[in-house]
Amino acid sequence: MAYLLSVNVGTPVRTEHSDVSHTGIDKRPVDGPVAIFVPGPRGTQETGVAGDRVCDTRHHGGPDQAVYAYAREDLDKWAAELGRDLPGGVFGENLTTSGLDVTGARIGERWVVGDTAVLEVSAPRIPCRTFAAWLGERGWIKTFTRRAIPGAYLRVIHPGSIRAGDEVRVVHTPPHDVTIGLAFRALTAEPELLPRLLAADALPVWTREKIHNRLLLGSTRSAASASTAP
Repeated sequence: MAYLLSVNVGTPVRTEHSDVSHTGIDKRPVDGPVAIFVPGPRGTQETGVAGDRVCDTRHHGGPDQAVYAYAREDLDKWAAELGRDLPGGVFGENLTTSGLDVTGARIGERWVVGDTAVLEVSAPRIPCRTFAAWLGERGWIKTFTRRAIPGAYLRVIHPGSIRAGDEVRVVHTPPHDVTIGLAFRALTAEPELLPRLLAADALPVWTREKIHNRLLLGSTRSAASASTAP
């Protein structure tokens, strides 16, 4: 059975590694129920988790990044590799899960958490310098990218109340093969995979636009190279 080990929220703390001088990455487990809801558009500080905040509203937040989930099994892999304890919430995740293949989740997959909350897998997390500074690991962005176990951002399809121990049930799996792991690899180190992502209708609009722009740029460069070839 898949379930929540913890629900984690964060209040802003000061940092020198963000353009906005504060970060909400310091998330800690919460006792008792936590409300899950559809947040406002990107640009506001609220997430889809009551009591949680984002600070860099240019790059984080909004309905497509309402909730961030990371698997305890993947945290344990990192803990073994880094030789340090990694408690739930340390990656800035709102949901620390157990028994759930988050990396293998497909874009558009839907989870029922607890009795009523319905979440939809939307996109992988892309590492940033704030995350690297928070972990304090040398070369962290390259290391995180190489391992390609990024965790998943989720939309809130139906609000509800959740808490540690709640069961997580996968109730819808799209017919395509675009997983969180594949999307992450395509958006970072393996751009040749980008065309495959377009099969996922549930990709965020801004991600789809980024893919089209990168593919167009690649086509333009190829055409320019061909025109200058002897």
